[in-house]
Amino acid sequence: MRLKGDPAKDRSSISESGGHILRRSAAVAVAVAIVAAILAFAAPAAGHAAGLRDAGPSGVEVPTWLFLTTGGGAVGASFLLASFVTDRAFIRSIHAWGTEVPAPGRLARWAVRTIGVGLLAVTIYVGFVGPTTGYRNFAILFVWVVWWGGYVASTYLIGNTWPTLNPFRTVAELLPTLDVNYPERLGSWPSVVGLLAIIWIEVVSPLADDPRALATAIAVYGAITVGGAVTFGTSVWFRNADPISRAFACFGRVAPIERTDSGISIRLPGTALSEGGLVESRADAAFVIALLYVTTFDGFVATWLWRDLATWLVGAGLPPLFVYFSVYLLGYGAFLTVFQWAIGRARSDADTFRSRAALLRRFAPSFLAIAAGYHIAHNLVVLIGLAPSVIAVGAAPLSPPQQPPVLASVPGWLTGVELAFVLVGHFLAVWVAHAIAYELFPARMDAIRSQYGITLVMVAYTVISLWIVTTPIVEPPFLAGESLS
Repeated sequence: MRLKGDPAKDRSSISESGGHILRRSAAVAVAVAIVAAILAFAAPAAGHAAGLRDAGPSGVEVPTWLFLTTGGGAVGASFLLASFVTDRAFIRSIHAWGTEVPAPGRLARWAVRTIGVGLLAVTIYVGFVGPTTGYRNFAILFVWVVWWGGYVASTYLIGNTWPTLNPFRTVAELLPTLDVNYPERLGSWPSVVGLLAIIWIEVVSPLADDPRALATAIAVYGAITVGGAVTFGTSVWFRNADPISRAFACFGRVAPIERTDSGISIRLPGTALSEGGLVESRADAAFVIALLYVTTFDGFVATWLWRDLATWLVGAGLPPLFVYFSVYLLGYGAFLTVFQWAIGRARSDADTFRSRAALLRRFAPSFLAIAAGYHIAHNLVVLIGLAPSVIAVGAAPLSPPQQPPVLASVPGWLTGVELAFVLVGHFLAVWVAHAIAYELFPARMDAIRSQYGITLVMVAYTVISLWIVTTPIVEPPFLAGESLS
């Protein structure tokens, strides 16, 4: 909520405006030095972010603890820079920059919708009738490499085009709606459950390797989605219940391009996250945290730490399925608890009258920048390494080559790019939280103190995400050729 016409805030803005040019120059210089230092560590400390990276660099010339603490320290330093080297006038000028251009016409929108429906039909058809071996089937490559690795990245790097491209929405809008009242008490909780369920199924099932199972899952998801949209109305369903649409709407706030009622808005990346309206309830905040968590869990289960932990728990007599499911839910609960703690610290440190729920709604979007940075770091090598396979299999989806081509190795510097995305996502999250705090609290020190707990959580998550990205990939136990029951 913006405090309009607050005299204390206005006086603070005036007092902070002097010398901001010098401080901005210092901030830029220090920020560049920090990023350069991190990238210098990144190249020799490269590990494995995906299976294809086994052919890449694996030597570690810098101790892992030093690399991780340097990354966490860089995020902490970015908080100090944002707190003491910027002022409200500078922040407002950054977030106010932008322009607007006309939106594409109706013909272009229908062309995109037709493409979306066509790609969906081809994916399901090839999934059922194409080759049964994993990466020889176009459905597998298209869903996990092109759509999940590439298209999802476009929603936060460029803009969210899913409302137009979404084939399930296109089909639903062609059908008559029943206009059943959506239960208000449900809010957006169905999307939280849906997102957790989708990633859970993706982790423990053979969807990444079995095209028949993948095509069946897409068809089932489509039936549920279209059925829900027809029952409750497309706008209501895709705004509240559909997890994929909600995920892309969240990622779209990170992007520099956004569709508005009057056209296409172009602004600096991430600045839309500081505005209200995206997170309006506890369920919305829980969805944001789920979006951050599920990608982390997906990466964590491919580390040696999870392999050893799961093997020990199963060896103690626990069923593998119970181990995966219980840790999955406990991990999400831990993420929620830590975030709630950070918001509680923000409220107590700033000594504000604002409720914890209000602060939760305002600060939650800042973490979306972290989710975006980690997503691209988690998928970049796979996207680049399997691009030749996508082209070769896509050219002949029903009779692909026996051995689709892949990049034999990836450049060593690509690991540095991945780690840079992780850090940039965290830097952007710190900046957004800083902008939100300055908007909420008139007093400068209250705004700074409100970010202590949130910044601490971001630093801790930086270390965790860098560790996952740079840890050698291992096969998750009890999933390949073994029963989870």
